Amino acid sequence: MIPNEVFLSHSSENHSFAALIAETMRRHAIPVWYAPTNMIGAQEWQDEIGLALKRCDWFAVILSPSAVESMWVKRELQYALLQRRFEKRIVPILYLPCDPESLSWALPSLQSVNFTQSFDEGCATLLRIWGIGYQKIS
Repeated sequence: MIPNEVFLSHSSENHSFAALIAETMRRHAIPVWYAPTNMIGAQEWQDEIGLALKRCDWFAVILSPSAVESMWVKRELQYALLQRRFEKRIVPILYLPCDPESLSWALPSLQSVNFTQSFDEGCATLLRIWGIGYQKIS
């Protein structure tokens, strides 16, 4: 099932990778809420994040050492884990080796998408969740 909108949670230190994931999803017609492109200057960013979390029907979290240390990534993930509508709709994206359990005890039980070996293979696996074939940019 194609998402109405995916909330993309990430550490600000992983901005470049998150931007690539967001762009890849959009290129494949997956609507994604990604803070740097969806937030407008002078908005109350905490409120905008909250509204996006309430609106989105899928939650993807980019995992890295900085993400597992991020207070905001933890808050966003905790919110998603408490919402019944996100059941079976939380996608951990492993960007850099880290200990996901330090972010949430529930995270290791979810199937993650591994990007540590290959960006293209990671994209193919991620898009397969929604039944979409990955089209690599030449």
